[in-house]
Amino acid sequence: MSKHFMQFCIFVSIFCYSYSGMAQGVISGFYNQKGKATLVLGAGFEDSKNYFIGSEKSDLSRNLYSISIFGIYGINDRLNVQASLPYLSSGEQNGLQDAQIIIKYRAIQLQRKAGKLEVSFATGFSSNVSDYRIGGLNDLGQQAKILETRALLHYQKKSGWFANVQSGFSFKFEEVPNSFPFTFKFGKASTKSYFDFWYDFQYAFGGIDYRGTPRPQNFREFGVTYHKIGGTYHFPLSKKSGIYIAPSYVIAGRNVFQGFAYHAGFTYQL
Repeated sequence: MSKHFMQFCIFVSIFCYSYSGMAQGVISGFYNQKGKATLVLGAGFEDSKNYFIGSEKSDLSRNLYSISIFGIYGINDRLNVQASLPYLSSGEQNGLQDAQIIIKYRAIQLQRKAGKLEVSFATGFSSNVSDYRIGGLNDLGQQAKILETRALLHYQKKSGWFANVQSGFSFKFEEVPNSFPFTFKFGKASTKSYFDFWYDFQYAFGGIDYRGTPRPQNFREFGVTYHKIGGTYHFPLSKKSGIYIAPSYVIAGRNVFQGFAYHAGFTYQL
């Protein structure tokens, strides 16, 4: 696999933010080379027509707008560090949401004639960076402090086709329920373009439901579960830059909005 091909693949390590979490998984199956940094600037819009009160669908709706910045740096070819920060706006609520930093390590790489199989591990931490309000459906988040752990299995053929699966545990401090994440993704990365399709799942352990008991409710205690599907298409503008689009849809869940989300942005390698 060529040097420029590897650099291109890093551009698609993109985060799409929402109230309930991040789509596409916390980590990517691709790595920046040593000393290489990638910057992603994105914007998004979520058009939610329904809200699951517990697991029951209601007609409560919301529009959410986002701007995000994401960066990843290659400490070496097997160890990368990444960081992200979104700005969200919903109704009268707006402000910086939760910053995140993740370190990922490629522990195993098995090279074969047809392709390669890799195993990666990651850990990181996220926390709110502003004191946004909590107590309504336009909340920007739950002010959660989260310790993330992930393991990722990535297989890629020489033709560029790939598939990966990742899972782990999200340990959430204080009142926010812990959760179990799972993401499956497949697609193709080439020197001309990149595309993928993904399924993202989060299961919350316990917690309370919206409009449940006891009252008044503490929105930080909500248990948020969801099933999401989506995709990404990225194409380069030059050897160092490109643009992407990333639509997604929440299928079902618990205490989560249902609807389409649309994200787009610009990628650049420093």
